[in-house]
Amino acid sequence: MQLKKVIVAPDSYKGALSSTQVAEIIAETIYEFYPECDVVKMPVADGGEGSVDTILSSTGGSMHTVTVRSPDDRMIEARFGIATSGAAIIEMAQSCGITRQDGLHPMTSDTYGFGQLIHAAMEQEAREFVLCIGGSATTDGGCGMASALGARFFNACGNVFIPCGETLADIERIDVAGIDKRIAESGFTVMCDVDNPLYGTNGAAYIYGPQKGASAEQVLALDKGLRHLGAVLLSHFGSDYANTPGAGAAGGLGAGCMAFLHANLMSGIDAILQLCDFVKHCDGADLIITGEGKLDSQSFSGKVLSGILNRAGGVPVWSVCGVCDCDETLLSSYNLKVFESSEGISIDESMSDPVKYLRIAARRAIQKIYCV
Repeated sequence: MQLKKVIVAPDSYKGALSSTQVAEIIAETIYEFYPECDVVKMPVADGGEGSVDTILSSTGGSMHTVTVRSPDDRMIEARFGIATSGAAIIEMAQSCGITRQDGLHPMTSDTYGFGQLIHAAMEQEAREFVLCIGGSATTDGGCGMASALGARFFNACGNVFIPCGETLADIERIDVAGIDKRIAESGFTVMCDVDNPLYGTNGAAYIYGPQKGASAEQVLALDKGLRHLGAVLLSHFGSDYANTPGAGAAGGLGAGCMAFLHANLMSGIDAILQLCDFVKHCDGADLIITGEGKLDSQSFSGKVLSGILNRAGGVPVWSVCGVCDCDETLLSSYNLKVFESSEGISIDESMSDPVKYLRIAARRAIQKIYCV
C-alpha cells in the first residue's frame, strides 16, 4: 500500500514530549518508509502554556515580544504570535500565568498584562484573535484585562480602580466608553475546554482557586466577589454571562472575554483545527495519525481525538499513544487503530525514554501499511 499524503496531528504526551516533538518523530518515521510522502505536520495544543509555539509551528507566522505587567505587579517580557493568516495568537499564561509570578497571590493577582498583550497585537494590525486562557494565576473575572484596554471600574466612593480577586465586591459600576475602539472591529475566539460557570460550587473560585493558592476562607471571598461581578455585568450589559458554560474558565476570564470583547468561547481543539484549516488539508489524505499520552474514554469527548474524528471526512484515523485505556468495543465503534509506545513494557519504562519508544510504536504502525 502506498502513502501519498498523511496528516500528523498529535497532542502532547504530558510530562514527556510536546506535540511538536511527537509530530516530528512520527513524520520522520513515515519518511523512513515513504520518503516521497507529503506529511502535513499539525501539532495541536490545549490553550495552556506553550500554545503559541505549538500553533505557530502548524500555521506559520511570527513571534513578538513586549513588556507587560505580571500578575504580581512586576514588569516582565511576554510573547504573542501573529499567524500567516494575520490572526493573533495570545496565550494568557505568557502574561498572567501561574508561573509568571513570584509565589502565589490568589487574592491580588490580575489579568492586566493579558489586556496589554491584546493591545500590542492590535498595534500590529491584528483584528482576528485566538485567545488561549489556560494556566492562569488569577481570579479577577477579566477585569484587569478590561482595564488595560480602557474600561473603567468605580467603587462606591466614585474612585476608579483596577479590580483583583479581593476587590471584585467593591465594583459599583462600569464605564466602557473609553475602551479601545479597535475591539469593535475585531473578532475574538477563546479556546476553552471547561464548562464551569462564573461562581458557585462548580465555579471559578471553588474549582480552581485552591490550585492558585487560595485557602478555604479565600475561596469563599473570591466566590463572593465573582458573584457580585456577575450581577454587575448583568446590570451593565444586560446579559447573564455568569451562567454561560465556560464563564468560570481562567478565574472568570471566560466571562470577561465575553462581556468586554464580545468573544466566542470555543472548544480548544475546534479552534485549533479551524485555525489550521484541518478539513482543507484532509483533502486527498490517505491517513490521519494523532496521539496523546493516555488514550481513554475522555479522549472521545471534546478532546483532540474527538475533534479529529469529527472532521476526518472518511479518512482513516490512527492513534500512536503512550498507553490506551479503552476497550476494543469503543475503539471498533470509531474504526480507530491504536499503537502504544508502552506495548510489551511498563509505563514507567516507556516514560524513561519516550523518544525511543514512541519511534518504535510509530514504526509498528507504518510497517502495518508498508507490508500490505
